[in-house]
Amino acid sequence: MKRSAVHATFVIEKHYPAPPERVFAAFADPKLKARWFVGPPEWGQGRHELDFRVGGREISSGGPKEGPAHRFEALYQDIVPDERIVFSYDLHLGDSRISVSLTTVEFAADLSGTKLTFTEQGVFLDGYDDAGSREHGTRELLGQLGASLAHGDAVN
Repeated sequence: MKRSAVHATFVIEKHYPAPPERVFAAFADPKLKARWFVGPPEWGQGRHELDFRVGGREISSGGPKEGPAHRFEALYQDIVPDERIVFSYDLHLGDSRISVSLTTVEFAADLSGTKLTFTEQGVFLDGYDDAGSREHGTRELLGQLGASLAHGDAVN
């Protein structure tokens, strides 16, 4: 197997018609996050654990029924309530680590809700994944967050 490490950064800005504390809660509360932080409907969902504190961990798994499983393992590095979350995470495909990333999520009030800025700096390993695919998947998840907020799935 040829080994490689490709570094990339992407930034996604989204607007949600909800106050920052409500959008932040959708990341911080395990029950709320489990509603939107999931793979496609055709995937089986595995475990989701969230210990939302500096030094806490998050583990989420799932994937196509025929495999392989995808596993997200995060460590929370910095949390400023209603303003910022910084976490590092590994993404695994089966037994292979396919990337390691540092992510910052920023929440800023604007006239009609929250401007969310999601910045990911990643190293994509051995050709399993790339920044374009990761950005696409992240945009899908942030869209699911928006749908969850629209349905009132976050605390007020």
